[in-house]
Amino acid sequence: GIPKEVFDAACIHDVEQAVRVAEKIGYPTMLKASQGGGGKGIRMSKNEEELRANYEQVVAEVVGSPVFMMKLCGNARHIEIQIVGDEHGNAVALSGRDCSTQRRFQKIFEEGPPTIVPPEIFKEMERAAQRLTQAIGYRGAGTVEYLYEPPTRTFCFLELNPRLQVEHPVTEGLTGVNIPATQLQVAMGIRLDRIPDIRRFYNREDVYGDSPIDFMTEDYPEVKTHVIAARITAENPDEGFKPTSGRIERVRFQSTPKVWGYFSVNNNGGIHEFADSQFGHVFASGPDRESARKQLLLALKEIEVRGEIRNPVEYLCQLLETEAFKTNNIDTSWLDGLIRDKSVKTEPERDQVVICAAVYETHKIVTKKLKDMEAALEKGQAGAVYDLISLNSFSLPITYKGFKYEFSVQRASPDQYVFTVNKQRIAVKVR
Repeated sequence: GIPKEVFDAACIHDVEQAVRVAEKIGYPTMLKASQGGGGKGIRMSKNEEELRANYEQVVAEVVGSPVFMMKLCGNARHIEIQIVGDEHGNAVALSGRDCSTQRRFQKIFEEGPPTIVPPEIFKEMERAAQRLTQAIGYRGAGTVEYLYEPPTRTFCFLELNPRLQVEHPVTEGLTGVNIPATQLQVAMGIRLDRIPDIRRFYNREDVYGDSPIDFMTEDYPEVKTHVIAARITAENPDEGFKPTSGRIERVRFQSTPKVWGYFSVNNNGGIHEFADSQFGHVFASGPDRESARKQLLLALKEIEVRGEIRNPVEYLCQLLETEAFKTNNIDTSWLDGLIRDKSVKTEPERDQVVICAAVYETHKIVTKKLKDMEAALEKGQAGAVYDLISLNSFSLPITYKGFKYEFSVQRASPDQYVFTVNKQRIAVKVR
């Protein structure tokens, strides 16, 4: 519904125009390719030199996409409104999400409802999103995204994301509305106020009825649930969330009444180097934000991912335990600051460190003894055969952080060892 000349006038068409606009609105600025996403096609520039370099990167990352530029909004929260529009001119806002925990403009946690926004301001956000949806004749599910500044209680429009986002189950947990099903019903031409899930959300007793609902004047009942989601990615938090790839041997996750999740890889699957790094999503709910936070923390601690990739699950647990996250005192630059300052550090579990050290030392000892034995036999020293006894069974002390662990090692086969410590037996296969 937007005339092409109006749309083109809002875009940046070359680097010289970008420099002129930046001089007008002031630095720092944000460049954003409208067809980008997931951290691609978006750059922040503090001066002209950075802007010229960033413009070329943005247009190269999302070839052919319109490019917008705006002044950077600092210390802001990323607030989203989930909207659905139908062909009859109706637009409903299904609460919203706070996606302020990001690194390199990619979301890590998503939660809702956005408790940082006062109810009256949040209602203004919803109504503005609905008016926009109606004004452009948008049909289907989408997300109207804002930047919100808590100190001034002001918000500004960021973009309308015309698709279903991966974090939409946060909204489903808040509203009980099946959004993909709603989108299909809208595509079939069904009015929003006749979709059962929508009518149920608006407290209509006759969920299969046809009585009209004025979504612009009627408010839905207060949402009494909080949901927090965490993205599980194949990234290394020790290297600034650098993507990793490789085989995945095992993924273990157990859903509970308060937590559920999904993973896009099975045991013995893998993450390709050219694929998106996200392979899982975990959602936790509770009567309030603190309850949902604790449920998510417990669930993440139970996740087990084994394989060649790295994942940030332990790092996410550390983030959930920070005072800033607990008190909801964060903004979109918070996580990037922690990563830059290396304020959050993860340490592997003691048992894992000790076992890995024992496996490494055992393999090193066995490999050396085998080479020594082969060299002795080549020289005709047959007595070296008697060393096989010490090769297949020996004691191994490991010291870690002042504690000493005494292992009894049995060599079960050329590539398998059995470790016994504190009456526990651990079988390990070495590749």
